Amino acid sequence: MAVTLDIDAVRAQFPAFSEPSLQGQAFFENAGGSYTCAPVIARLERYYHQRKVQPYGPYEASRLAGEEMDEARTRLAALLGVESDELSFGPSTTQNTYVLAQAFRQWMKPGDAIIVTNQDHEANSGPWRRLADEGIEIREWQIDPDTGHLPLEGLENLLDERVRLVVFPHCSNVVGEINPVAEITARAHAAGAFVCVDGVSYAPHGFADVGHMGPDIYMFSAYKTYGPHQGIMVIRRALGELLPNQGHYFNGDCLYKRFTPAGPDHAQIAASAGMADYIDALADHHGFKGDARTRGALVHDLMRDHEIKLLQPLLDMLSARNSVRLLGPDQAALRAPTVAVALPGRAEEVAAKLSKHGIMAGGGDFYAVRPLEAMGVDLETGVLRLSFVHYTSQGECDQLLEALDGVL
Repeated sequence: MAVTLDIDAVRAQFPAFSEPSLQGQAFFENAGGSYTCAPVIARLERYYHQRKVQPYGPYEASRLAGEEMDEARTRLAALLGVESDELSFGPSTTQNTYVLAQAFRQWMKPGDAIIVTNQDHEANSGPWRRLADEGIEIREWQIDPDTGHLPLEGLENLLDERVRLVVFPHCSNVVGEINPVAEITARAHAAGAFVCVDGVSYAPHGFADVGHMGPDIYMFSAYKTYGPHQGIMVIRRALGELLPNQGHYFNGDCLYKRFTPAGPDHAQIAASAGMADYIDALADHHGFKGDARTRGALVHDLMRDHEIKLLQPLLDMLSARNSVRLLGPDQAALRAPTVAVALPGRAEEVAAKLSKHGIMAGGGDFYAVRPLEAMGVDLETGVLRLSFVHYTSQGECDQLLEALDGVL
């Protein structure tokens, strides 16, 4: 018998679901930031209570503080299928991207090229495009304006010996379609280019096996993945040692310090180990065996199966409405449950109406101005975004469908 997600066990791991002030409200703006799981909260509280000292010192509180920070990096790296020193923490994915762009600016020369997309959140677009000021050619891999799809043939037409880097999202925060990272990476590598993937909109739906997919850089945000406000960045060793060090010169020999010039947020890094605690708890509860990478992959599939089941009725409803435009695929298996809808009126006003039905959602451009413009969406009205993750229940989705039926 196939294992299905125990939604009650999942929701028991999130204090928000037992919070009196949130009762009766269904959360559908998870793409903007998920609820935080209990292990992360417990670790953060313990750190501030017992470890709030400079880490890596000789006394016990300092030693334990450093050990917890190392534990977070080691365990999350194992889930992602990479070496522990290939993973680093920064204040946000946007900030991490800016630092990386500066490293590439120093390494590349005028006439070299970077391929970007117009499907990305601006965090994985603007920092790279600014390198045009240094004489670096920016080539745009464009989406289909009707569907938002990123066609592989579009990439092939842009690749040549001058391309040093290909940048794209694992999935867009408005289109939602899951891009074939392994295939895109293989094509870019065959042309001699490195690959940078924005995984922010995908990671909340299951940790990706970065080692298997093969990109040289993979970034996502912990606060959208049940954790604290940190940006998590994987840089594979070959590229990390090739690019110029962006940290203090005396930290250049430490891979995970090379691209984090700011002082680390000790407590939040330590608390990030709670994300691994949570995945382990789900694996144990559902009887999954094996190493961290194997168990993480099984939990990933469990999450996705649950999400796909809940998502399809929403897509069917929206696709059947002539008055609205669903962005991205109408098949749940092809996308993350981050659903953007273009409406005749202002999306924020519709979100406000939904809130009266206990639906927490948002409207606007969600920093995805380029893809919305490419798809012909009026930025003044924006899109209504409905996003959920694996802890969303069938009852909450039913509540959403009923509310939409009365509002749209």
